[in-house]
This record gives sequence, structure tokens and C-alpha cells, in this order.
Amino acid sequence: MGNTVIDSLQQFWQFTGFANCTWQHLVMICIGLLFIFLGIRKHWEPLLLVPIGFGMIIGNIPLFFDPATGEGLRIGVYEEGSVLNILYQGVRQGWYPPLIFLGIGAMTDFSALISQPRLVLIGAAAQMGIFGAYLLALALGFTPNEAGAIGIIGGADGPTAIFLSGKLAPELMGAIAVSAYSYMALVPVIQKPIMLLMTSKKERLIRMAKPRAVSQKEKIIFPIVGFICTAFIVPSGLPLLGMLFFGNLLKESGVTRRLAETARGPLIDVVTTLIGLTVGASTQADVFLNGRSVLIFGLGLLSFIIATFSGVLFVKIMNLFCREDRKINPLIGNAGVSAVPDSARVSEAVGLECDPSNHLLMHAMAPNVAGVIGSAVAAGILLGFLG
Repeated sequence: MGNTVIDSLQQFWQFTGFANCTWQHLVMICIGLLFIFLGIRKHWEPLLLVPIGFGMIIGNIPLFFDPATGEGLRIGVYEEGSVLNILYQGVRQGWYPPLIFLGIGAMTDFSALISQPRLVLIGAAAQMGIFGAYLLALALGFTPNEAGAIGIIGGADGPTAIFLSGKLAPELMGAIAVSAYSYMALVPVIQKPIMLLMTSKKERLIRMAKPRAVSQKEKIIFPIVGFICTAFIVPSGLPLLGMLFFGNLLKESGVTRRLAETARGPLIDVVTTLIGLTVGASTQADVFLNGRSVLIFGLGLLSFIIATFSGVLFVKIMNLFCREDRKINPLIGNAGVSAVPDSARVSEAVGLECDPSNHLLMHAMAPNVAGVIGSAVAAGILLGFLG
């Protein structure tokens, strides 16, 4: 009887997290706790960092694995048929990102871009971060598909990064997704020093003309024409571009209010929760904690720097060909990345520090929403010649 009890306790112990824990599990759990702390205490993208952080903890609870049979408890995110694995398929198969783009489209007002179409070029210029990181990743020995998936981090668009990495390099998805969302949360920290370094005091004080009013008809026509043009250029970007413009049409048509409210409210909230939780859970220590992940984080930071640098520099070049009354404040160049609306808010904040009466937000939103379209187009280009 005594041996039976001891054997039962020993068997129970083998299945506990304490018996299977390694230092790598503890490191990843601490990183998850840090994400939760930054989301709650610092308010850094809490809708993203809190689910990802808690997902990291879920994914790094040590589970029993029998080396003889190669089987575990069948509850982990990578174990076929488990609940977490089924939820994770929305990431792996690319279901979640288009649904998020539907919600983004239903939330986005393209008026600033429609009224100042020349600012779309800033959003295009900022995509240099994607292709710059792609070339750097190739130079560091990543395969073309892996380099393409890593490069998309520079678009500052988490759903696009997940969508493309799922198609090109699913084995790197955890590191790429966490890197993309981490740097999205750090946009104010990363971009402000670059903006100040690249601009003079005189440039920061440039006042831009007030954008013209945009009619309702223009707002309705834009998503239809915008989708047709971009989809014909990069058909491979159709899942993201189609849902983005469709969501915007729901918002602007005036007759599908309920659908638009569902897309930008309950739907995007549910999908964001699932994508954050499952992406976090995919960062299991044995898969995530390696030198390649560190390289990906470094390349992700460089891609953000290149994107910000390219956006600001492009505005300065544009100003060489603009009349005095048509000059653009280069502080909105950072908004070309698609971290909506955080990068536009950085433009506004830095501008107000230099001149408390110079509001740049309405201007910065134009390259900001152009960056959303640009990152989806760039993803389509990479998927087209790598996929």
C-alpha cells in the first residue's frame, strides 16, 4: 500500500511544472510578466502587450513530455488537436490578420489622405524600412523567405507581420510577431530622437496649410478605387487590402452602420485578444529562446529606425521642390509607418514641444493611413516574388 502511494506521488510529480521546469521557461515567464507590467503600468499598447504577455506565461508553463513515446499531455500550442493549437491555426493559416484589417478599415478615416494625396508618398518612402531589413537579413545568412518575413517588421504592422511570416517562415512567427508588437509599443521611444536629430528648429516650426474639406462622395469612392488600383498592382495582397478597404466602405457608405460598428468593435476586440494570446503562447522557450530570435529583434529595431529615417528624409527632399507656402513639416515623416495612430501622435507631440500652437496630427494622419496601405502592398510584393 505504501509503495503504491509513493509511486502515485512520484508519477504525479513527473507531470507537474516544477519537475519539468528549466531556466529558459523562467526567463520567458519573466519576459511575459514584463510585457504585462509595461501594458498596465506604462500604458504601452495594453491591448496588445497584456494578451501577449499572458500568452507567454501560458506557453511557458513546463509540460510533461515522454521522450520514449514522443507524446505529452496534448494541451500545448504546438501539439496537434489541442485547444491552443486549434486557436493558433488562426495565426498559422492567416485567418486573424484579415479580420483585424476589416476592423482597422472600419475605424480609419482617409479624409486627411484624400485631401492631401501627395502625402501618400511619405507612406511609401517609410516602407524602405521593410526592404532595408530584408537586405540586412539576407546579409546575415537568413534565407530569402525568412528575410522577407523579418523585413515586414519595419512596416510597424503586427497583423501584416503575422500574415506574411505565416506564409513565408512560420517557424519564425513567434519572434517576428513579438518583435513587431514590441516595437509598435515603443514607437514614441524609438522615433522621437531620430526626428529631432534629422530636423532643424526652423523645419520643426513649419506650418502647413489646413487640409480641404472632403465630401462624402469622395469618401465612398476612395475605398473602391483604392482597392481596385492596389489589388491590380499586387494581387497577392488581396486578403489584407480587400478587408481594409471593405471595412472602410462599410464605415463611409452610411447604410451599413451596424456592420461597421461590429467590425471596429466586438469583432476586432475578439480577434485581437485571440491573436495576442496565441502569439504569446507560441513563444515556448525551446522554440523562441535562441540566437536567431535575438537577431530578429535587432533587425526589427533597425527596420523601425530605417523607416523613420526614410520618412523624415523624404519630406526634406520633397521640400526642395515645394513653394514656400506648400512646404511640409518633416516631423510628420515618421508617421509613414503604419502604427496607427501612435506614430501620428508622436508627430503631434514633438511638434507641440517646438510650437504649442502648431498642431500636426491632422496632417500626420495622411502618411499614417498611407503607411497602412503601403505595408499591405509591400507584404503583397514580398509574397509575390518569394511565396
